[in-house]
Amino acid sequence: MLNKIDEIIHEIESFNSTIAEEIDQFRIKLMSKKGAITQLFGEFKSVPVEQKKEFGQRLNELKNKAADKLAQLSESIASKDKEYSGLDLSLPGDPIQLGSRHPVSIIKNEIVDIFARLGFSIAEGPEIEDDWHNFTALNFPEEHPARDMQDTFFIEKKPDVLLRTHTSSVQVREMKNSQPPIRKIFPGRVFRNEAISARAHCIFHQVEGLYIDENVSFADLKQTLLYFAQEMFDAETQIRLRPSFFPFTEPSAEVDVSCMLCGGKGCNVCKYTGWLEILGCGMVDPNVLENCGIDSEKYTGFAFGMGIERIAMLKYGVKDLRLYFENDVRFLKQFSAAY
Repeated sequence: MLNKIDEIIHEIESFNSTIAEEIDQFRIKLMSKKGAITQLFGEFKSVPVEQKKEFGQRLNELKNKAADKLAQLSESIASKDKEYSGLDLSLPGDPIQLGSRHPVSIIKNEIVDIFARLGFSIAEGPEIEDDWHNFTALNFPEEHPARDMQDTFFIEKKPDVLLRTHTSSVQVREMKNSQPPIRKIFPGRVFRNEAISARAHCIFHQVEGLYIDENVSFADLKQTLLYFAQEMFDAETQIRLRPSFFPFTEPSAEVDVSCMLCGGKGCNVCKYTGWLEILGCGMVDPNVLENCGIDSEKYTGFAFGMGIERIAMLKYGVKDLRLYFENDVRFLKQFSAAY
């Protein structure tokens, strides 16, 4: 039996492996319930009394050698796995890409900043409106053909509840809830039942403005819009006002800016006219003032409104309105440093 112990000790000393499965098989062979060392402990009771001391010492020596060898092999495997985990901890981490402001938000903020320098503050209102705030108070009588100018998303009929077609409804709320002087701008999202194309969408964003006080004139309106155009585009930008019609302003005008791409000389973007349309404006109709409880004999005012997407298209040279709504990161990341 002592010879058997020597054989096992020799086997332990000569065994070497870096494969976890082989090491585990070696452990089972020696130290499992049916392993060689376990069997030797089972045979201890049959050893003659005079040999028990020596046999016991050698058996304990064998057990310790086996345990030490297995621990050594397991440690070497763990050490090897630690050395090569497939991850080089000395490499720099992956950079976290920062998002960017949407071009519509960039232009909206820029418009707000420009008018803030002229003393305009911001007012906001609900996107779901009633007929009175969206139409009637703005000089759109029932059955008036001017209502056909805007295709509306109605939520309920009788009473009419709808998605606002312009932020002019917020102007009505401001005039109803406060008295002049009023100098506000109204940024927000609006909705119209239009076919989606490169030049139109059923959802878009507006910034409207309102200034009501004593002795406000059309000249004040023109100078305000000239200042805005030169701040938004460049100092050489010129504007022109063309007569137009809006139910809530009289007189009314469409405002064009000199084409910033060709310098007013004419190109395919401005259709060789040298001008690009950017907004509508006019003097607030006295009926609108009276509808909102403001004395039209004492106060006058002007209003204007522009599509933010339209300004962004001119500013950045974007030719398809749908790009603003598709959330394509390749498109949006171009504006990361724009504002």
